[in-house]
Amino acid sequence: MVEDAVIAQQLEDLLTPALAAQQGYYRQLGLRDRILTLPLMMAGVLTLLWRDVTSVTELSRILAREGFLWCSPTEVSQQALSQRFLTLPAELFEKVLSIYCLI
Repeated sequence: MVEDAVIAQQLEDLLTPALAAQQGYYRQLGLRDRILTLPLMMAGVLTLLWRDVTSVTELSRILAREGFLWCSPTEVSQQALSQRFLTLPAELFEKVLSIYCLI
């Protein structure tokens, strides 16, 4: 688990400036900061991949129990998380990850 904490910290250090850089574009798209913000959703996508989470239902349970990477535990419904994944533009994720050539 120590290795996981180190990796999570490295991801946070790497992605925090990129996420901050996209906040203007995020607002330009008419998106507002609510509970499911861009940083939380990015952490959710990375958690899906890193921990091999099989469903949004399981992802919402993980978020409620322990949080994702740099995000604190937060209780949200599976429906809210699913809807946010459907409405959040993929280009936001692409822009954040392309800054550091992670994709």
